[in-house]
Amino acid sequence: MVSIFLRSLVYNVLFYLVLAFWVIVGIPTYLMPRWAIMAIARYWARSSIWLMRVICNIKVEYRGLEKIPDGPLIVASKHQSMWETFALLQFFDQPLYILKRELLWIPLFGWYLIKSNMIGVDRGAGGRALIGTMRRAGEAVRRGRQLIIFPEGTRMPVDAPPNYKSGVSLIYADSNVACLPVALNSGLFWPRRTFMRYPGTLVVEFLDPLPPGLPRHEFIARVSTVIEDATNRLVATARQEQAQLFGRVPVSPSAAADGQGPGSRSL
Repeated sequence: MVSIFLRSLVYNVLFYLVLAFWVIVGIPTYLMPRWAIMAIARYWARSSIWLMRVICNIKVEYRGLEKIPDGPLIVASKHQSMWETFALLQFFDQPLYILKRELLWIPLFGWYLIKSNMIGVDRGAGGRALIGTMRRAGEAVRRGRQLIIFPEGTRMPVDAPPNYKSGVSLIYADSNVACLPVALNSGLFWPRRTFMRYPGTLVVEFLDPLPPGLPRHEFIARVSTVIEDATNRLVATARQEQAQLFGRVPVSPSAAADGQGPGSRSL
């Protein structure tokens, strides 16, 4: 575990140095169309993922890429880690995120978000303001963008009970486009609230798209079921691999604190 600690430390230092590098290199894109900023973002994502493999021995496997439809789309992903917030954007031409508005205030980095027309949201705002944000997202999707959204609203520890919000169903009904569910097991390799990066095979699985026009209650039931079932399968397989690598499954500090480690129960 000492080796994993040191590799994690090196990776995190390089991760932010690489981010700073691409932020500086991309400054000219402030004067260019959105596609230029998206190109820089993809270079950042791919270089960060490459560093994960080289330094931390984390291999990444993408499944179901052939299921990604062209054109406007809602991408509803499981959210266990910071990793998927940048990794998923590399598969879409016009990715769109709904994010904390405070990120827009970060010098240089936040300006990229503004220039690329990401949607900032005040999480403390009232329901009417949040509904307005959902309407803006639906309008952007109808104009051709691919909204990458995390229906649970925040990163969830592995094994935490699912908690899907209604916002994604509102956007789905308003935009009248297909929804692409995404399952993953990133929380076992890049856990939240810790800088540790555990080796193994991180898997992202793009599932069968849900057609437009489903009733909202049916949509949220189906999207949550398919994501959770596939995620549980990916997590179980990854835990078997980790057990072979470590002799046991490592438990991140956040999972332990939340009582969500293997064998824990939620009452």
